[in-house]
Amino acid sequence: MGKKKAMAPVENVDLKTVKYKPEPIQAPHLTGFGLRLFVWVTEAPLIGSLVLSILKKQNKMDEMLRNTVIPERPMFKPEYPPQEPEHGVVVVGEDDEPVRRVEAALKCLPPYDPAYLSNTNSSPYLYWKIRDYAHAYRAGLVTPSMVAEHVISGVEEFNNKKPPMPLLISFNADEIRKQAAASTERIKEGNPISILDGIFVAIKDDIDCSPYPSKGGTTWFHEVRPVKGDAACVSKLRSCGVILIGKAHMHELGLGTTGNNPNYGTARNPHSLERYTGGSSSGPAAIVASGLCSAALGTDGGGSIRIPSSLCGVVGFKTTYGRTDMEGSLCDCGTVEVIGPIASTVEDAMLVYAAILGSSVTERISMNPAPPCLPSLSSFESSNALKSLRLGKYTEWFNDVYSTDISDKCEDVLNLLSRNHGCETIEIVIPELDEMRAAHVVSIGSESLSSLIPYCQDGKGPKLTHDTRTNLALFGSFSASDYVSAQRIRRRIMHYHMEIFKKVDIIVTPTTGMTSPIIPEGSLKLGETNLEVSGYLMRFVIAGNLLGLPAISVPVGHDKQGLPIGIQLIGRPWAEASLLRLASAVEELCLESRKRPSTFYDILKVK
Repeated sequence: MGKKKAMAPVENVDLKTVKYKPEPIQAPHLTGFGLRLFVWVTEAPLIGSLVLSILKKQNKMDEMLRNTVIPERPMFKPEYPPQEPEHGVVVVGEDDEPVRRVEAALKCLPPYDPAYLSNTNSSPYLYWKIRDYAHAYRAGLVTPSMVAEHVISGVEEFNNKKPPMPLLISFNADEIRKQAAASTERIKEGNPISILDGIFVAIKDDIDCSPYPSKGGTTWFHEVRPVKGDAACVSKLRSCGVILIGKAHMHELGLGTTGNNPNYGTARNPHSLERYTGGSSSGPAAIVASGLCSAALGTDGGGSIRIPSSLCGVVGFKTTYGRTDMEGSLCDCGTVEVIGPIASTVEDAMLVYAAILGSSVTERISMNPAPPCLPSLSSFESSNALKSLRLGKYTEWFNDVYSTDISDKCEDVLNLLSRNHGCETIEIVIPELDEMRAAHVVSIGSESLSSLIPYCQDGKGPKLTHDTRTNLALFGSFSASDYVSAQRIRRRIMHYHMEIFKKVDIIVTPTTGMTSPIIPEGSLKLGETNLEVSGYLMRFVIAGNLLGLPAISVPVGHDKQGLPIGIQLIGRPWAEASLLRLASAVEELCLESRKRPSTFYDILKVK
């Protein structure tokens, strides 16, 4: 090996010399027998190491991690400098009861107009909002028990399609009816717990929700890790009267971007049933997009909330790392993953976020989070706050997409924000994007493998799907030195972003570099590995995970094939309120560009 390359200290990097160089991921696209053979090769003791070494060399991973001297100290989890307070916001208490936070969020929303509930034309939104359900319940137009029957019918219809198109891995109709009956009685007596009472929410299969098992999309994980109760976020939702409809589908163990899962049948995109939903929160996004739920909880360790939300045309909100409590999830010991809402509208995402927010005691001690805030969306002060927002755009990166339909649509949004709200777009440069990608792969891969090794060594590994086993073989090839180098890169990338946030308030990108890909027929039984597609889907999401930054995907229209396009807003640490404010403005500007999916269930049925 020759002399190692040395990186300049991060503060000495001259941004004027940074050149954007697209680096597509080099890896074979495999399904069926070819994938099975590749798994056998990568798991073989000697030849497997050789093949993985070649793959890493082709993608310059060794060059970035092993053959480069990185002068910065490692950052083993996100660390943030003190942040400036947000403007036009309402501070809410982390220790308040979830119901009180939801009430505070409700007061932040514009006045509700129920007139269109009885209008024979389409509603102003493509989806019924949480406030629509709440009004219909309180006005006696429908009850949660009535809506529950429509939800149950819709889920069963999906399950009975040929081929099956499952949205939920664990589902119990009687359990839904029981919760709905209790909610119906509370509302009938005039004692609803909150605006969320009677609202139907799905929970991703890697988040504990009693009495269901947490399988993580596998066939066996629930056998080695029994559920002892609700996860912290689920408990908060239940305390608000939410009806939990079951455990939503996901890419096995969250280790994929498409949602392909041969164990339970691959979830389908409601906008085009021959296409993927995106992953790993495939079920939560699809069930919200189909109209069967107003919201769902997902997890996001590598875009797993934002990618499927973008591909399915709904809102996906990833909070700052540490803002939500991960207790009771399969990934509660990692440094890149958070729990967050997927919802049909921004205001519904905000209401669910208000219910579930709250750092764990450990994170409060180690991260000292800023107080959680919500945007006051109906005030004059909020309008001024929107006008003063500075938006950062790295044009060469922004335009590096599979189809210009995506970048053109997102560019249109920036122009609309400037014209209608006075938002200024400022050109930025983000160095070392390929290094960031490598650092994220090593970080999430090493953390995932660490939690799975005891079970894989106990004979459970061969029961995983082929693409999961391929990923785990790659993760197993990373060394301790690779992991430390990745954390050194994390500190560098954090420095660049904190410098950018001195000039702008929010970084804007497309959410994904491509719209929903077609599901290959050969992938349904044995799975699929297509890292080129993963590279496009993950192109813009990684900073949110490696750095723990808050980010939200908002639907802004469709490509020429009618497939949804999302725009991503990335905020300063702890600045969820600013993201929600801008997301609400984007949603309003793009409302006429959105379309309902071809597979849609009107479960409210009040017209």
